[in-house]
Amino acid sequence: MMEQMKFIPILLGSDMNVYGMAKAFHEAYGIKSVAYADHLLAPTKFSHIVTVHPKMGFDEDPVFTETLLALAKSTYNNPDMHYLLIPCGDGYAELLAKNKEKLAPYYTFIANNYDLFERLVNKVSFYEVCEEYQLPYPATVIIRKESLVAGKFVGELPFEFPIALKPANSVEWLSVDFEGRKKAFILNERAEFDVIIERIYQAGYQSEMIVQDFIPGDDSHMRVLNAYVDERHQVRMMGLGHPLLEDPTPGSVGNYVVILPDENQAVYQQIETFLKAIGYVGFANFDMKYDSRDGQYKLFEINLRQGRSSFFLTLNGLNLARFITEDLVFDRPFEGTIYGKKGTSQDKLWLGVPKKIFLTYTQDNSEKARAKQLLESGNWGTTLFYKKDRSLRRFLLMKRAFYMYHERFKKYFQKKEG
Repeated sequence: MMEQMKFIPILLGSDMNVYGMAKAFHEAYGIKSVAYADHLLAPTKFSHIVTVHPKMGFDEDPVFTETLLALAKSTYNNPDMHYLLIPCGDGYAELLAKNKEKLAPYYTFIANNYDLFERLVNKVSFYEVCEEYQLPYPATVIIRKESLVAGKFVGELPFEFPIALKPANSVEWLSVDFEGRKKAFILNERAEFDVIIERIYQAGYQSEMIVQDFIPGDDSHMRVLNAYVDERHQVRMMGLGHPLLEDPTPGSVGNYVVILPDENQAVYQQIETFLKAIGYVGFANFDMKYDSRDGQYKLFEINLRQGRSSFFLTLNGLNLARFITEDLVFDRPFEGTIYGKKGTSQDKLWLGVPKKIFLTYTQDNSEKARAKQLLESGNWGTTLFYKKDRSLRRFLLMKRAFYMYHERFKKYFQKKEG
């Protein structure tokens, strides 16, 4: 009871990531979260475990900072309470890092200094950091607007097609729209590449584009790693996931929809050493892919927050809400890094799509067989469905959201070789 009365989780955003964190807090402490966002999204509608307060413009300054400062005076002003602020999206993580000095007197949170945030969130400078700390990443070419000739890229690429193409600035990318826009692209020929590059910059995008050697292999070659690092740069938790399937929808390409718990001590040690060396704090989420050509796991990006699918860790016993709360609210001392494991009796399969989608579209391999065994034995779960948060409206809305994946996969899914 004392734990419940000592803090209030305040989540920034209203998407699936927010619901996953609210669910983690409810499972760990039996408490209800509050959230603030620019607008209300489906995953947090009609919920009994999180109340979202939408406010237009909250995803930008000055509304973001002004709103939180006003709330600190009118609502969150009990000196005996911790108001635990947690960003659940890239934009909110950036706003918190940028305004940490203004908000620190009123809220409990952990955020990196903005100069470090900027280096890591931009993929161009992130790959420079990877180079500096000898972290493997795919062969990369940077395209800048000023290097185009009459709006076209005229240079040669040092690797063969297919290639991967993605924005360096993921926050700016959210405000750009054009025909054929995707979160990221896999392009099979030069003509297709030329058209997309021209459209991107005609649409008003200003930052760099990343062109990369496409690492062969289907979705099961991916790995996702989440970590939590305290203010003393001690890595309290690391958990590795093995995605088996990704969302093929253009606006959601790269979002994982099936994840198994995994472990890899070499990867754990490599990332742990890196996080300590750069003085990182808070949640971190890394995407990487195994390259069978040289046996390395190559980094794609770091998200300076927990991943949208990171409830797979909570499902497998690494409750993310507990790690941040025990650190910032209860000041529990560091007692050694807790690493995610696989192959235990606690293993659970995480699904972000209906079972039929997983069974139909996931590449047949030993890991799919392992996942099917977990499914058949009832050792599986989702982020969005929660027995303790049931209302008819919420249930129907989430069932509809899951059902829509059938049409998306029929329309967009393309089998990857390997």
